[in-house]
Amino acid sequence: MSPRYTTLMASLPPLGGLFEAREPAISRLKLQSRLSLLHPHDRQRLNGAIRILSQGLLGDASQAGESSGQPGRGDALLLEEAERFFREVDHPLLRQLVRHRLDLRTIVAALRRRHRGEAEAPRGQAWGSGPLVATIERHWSEPSLGLAGLFPWIGEAVLLLETNDLIGLERLLFSLIWRELDRLAQGHNFDFEAVVIYLARWSLVERWSNYDATAAAQRFRQLVSAGLGRFTDTLAVCPAR
Repeated sequence: MSPRYTTLMASLPPLGGLFEAREPAISRLKLQSRLSLLHPHDRQRLNGAIRILSQGLLGDASQAGESSGQPGRGDALLLEEAERFFREVDHPLLRQLVRHRLDLRTIVAALRRRHRGEAEAPRGQAWGSGPLVATIERHWSEPSLGLAGLFPWIGEAVLLLETNDLIGLERLLFSLIWRELDRLAQGHNFDFEAVVIYLARWSLVERWSNYDATAAAQRFRQLVSAGLGRFTDTLAVCPAR
């Protein structure tokens, strides 16, 4: 146990539950200031993981490249970054975090491609990462991609995609990551691993609070538009006085 990490963790406020806070318990600026206590070597290793963990879970489906059936440039860059990370970083917990995140992203990428109507696996393309790719490509036509035993949540993800509930899908994925962080946190309270887990949790809370606010604003605009539409329809059918 390092005194610097004991001091660092003691200075960080509890984050609470993932979906409870409207904003993180500590601002980004204050958190960055506290992280000045990180050992330079640990900071370097952490930065490599952050470049991957900070990526969205739903990929760049909005980009033209992926909509045409080819992987988006963001996906290609992420895969290159992942290869570099696993070559250069040997820290077990960081590797577990990154592997788990990439596995989630790979599964979701396959489900979204299939949802768009791709009847065959995208063999020969750099569309996913890790050992799951081969299994998914062999079981492309199966509802759970041959992974139901390892990832029982895939069925729920499929239903959310079928109803175009991307907010619900994001919430599901965030919950899975939070649960994995709970598992990895066991035995780590005042060490570098505890700092890593705190940062990963903070990132989820921040992203969800921003995402939730954006989604709420979008829903409000939709309701307003729908209300105005009904109002103008009413005016259109009312007889002139």
